[in-house]
Parts: sequence; structure tokens; C-alpha cells
Amino acid sequence: METTAVRNGDRYIINGQKCFISNGSLADFFVLYAYTDPDKKAKGISAFVVEKDFPGLSYGKNENKMGMRGSVTSELFFKDLEVPAENLVGQEGEGFGNLMQTLSCSRLFCAAQAVGIAEGALEYAVKHAKNRIQFGKPIADLPSIKFMIADMAAAVESARLMTTNAAKLFDEGEFKKASVQTAMAKFIASDAAMKVTSDAVQVMGGHGYMKDYPVERMMRDAKLTQIYTGTNQIMRLVTGRSILGM
Repeated sequence: METTAVRNGDRYIINGQKCFISNGSLADFFVLYAYTDPDKKAKGISAFVVEKDFPGLSYGKNENKMGMRGSVTSELFFKDLEVPAENLVGQEGEGFGNLMQTLSCSRLFCAAQAVGIAEGALEYAVKHAKNRIQFGKPIADLPSIKFMIADMAAAVESARLMTTNAAKLFDEGEFKKASVQTAMAKFIASDAAMKVTSDAVQVMGGHGYMKDYPVERMMRDAKLTQIYTGTNQIMRLVTGRSILGM
């Protein structure tokens, strides 16, 4: 966090830059986090609503990503960006708390996304195993394929149940419990998506490695779910701290 916002009358003057912003070059509005008081560290972070036509906002490159290529990820630059004081979200210094709540919810979305990717890969692998003939019969008859499909299905269902449980806690307003459950759901679901998509490529053999079929894209997309909204290593740290009361 290096971007700063300085109050000047009825406006804030913001300077800095951001990277890896989803829909950054497409969004009409976005929430920007900046230091209004850097000396207070986390308690000096504030949130602002910024519109795309505000003077002082410019765009860098759209990232050339390995996966999730259907989603634009951009650089944003702020040079004396003027934001009306009324666009401050809440009060000064409340940005970090706002950000943590937002991240908890985003991790739930990430977990659900990972479940969907894994389920899609499983369905395609099952279809292929039933239709692909080797040695005079479908490869689905091979015990090794049955074992892989069983493990893939169990991983998908486990991830789905954890994600559904976390979503239920959000619906019930149990935000403190939900923050831990979403962290667990996120790393379980995204790890499952990475394993299931990789196994789907394996089940399909050479076909799975080709761009003519969708599972190679699913595998590339799954990788990002282990990284964004907080890496899985951080999710495990959040979970461990909570369980140990630290």
C-alpha cells in the first residue's frame, strides 16, 4: 500500500498506482484504497469511490495472463487524481476493515468459481472416458480411470459442501465465523480445482493437452484460484491463527 490521499477542501488529491485490477480498464466505478494517514498504518487506510472519467486517472497495460483470459486485468495510475470528499466510503481510517470484509466475501466467490471449474472438468473427463475406445472398450472400464474419477468427484463434492457452508454463514450474518470458513473453503476448493483439472487432462491423454478441448484452459484458470483474493498459504495462515486463538 503506497497510494496516498490528501484532503484539499472538498476534495481528496490521490497519487499512486495499482496493479492486477480485475476489470480495471473496463469499470465505470471502482473502490480505491489509499493512505489518508500513513503513520497510522492499517488504521490510516481509507476507501474511495472513483469514476472512470475523473481527471488524473490513466491506464497502463492489460496483463497477458496464463489463464482467466476472459477477465481483463489492468494497471491503473493516479496523478493528482481529484475525488470529491463525498466519495469517501464511511470515515477516514475505516478502509482496512472495509477491505477485510470485502476480501472475505471475494474468497467465497473464488471458492464457488473453483468448484464450478472443477465440476466442468470432471463432467468433460467422464464423458471422454465413456466415449474413448482403447483395446476394444471404453477407457472408463479401466480400474485406474475409475479410481481417478472417484477421487475427482469426491474432491468436487467436498469443496462444494465447504463453500455452501461458508455462504450459509454469510446469509445468517455470522461474519466472524464466515471469514474463517471462507478461508478454508477457498484453499480447499482451489486446491481441488487444480488437482481435478490436472487429472482431467490426464484422463484425456494427448487430447486433454490440446487447445481443441476445454480442459487445458480449465487447468490454467484453476491455477489463479489458488493465488488471487489471498494465496492459499495466507488462507492457511488465517485459518491456523483463528483456530489457535492467535
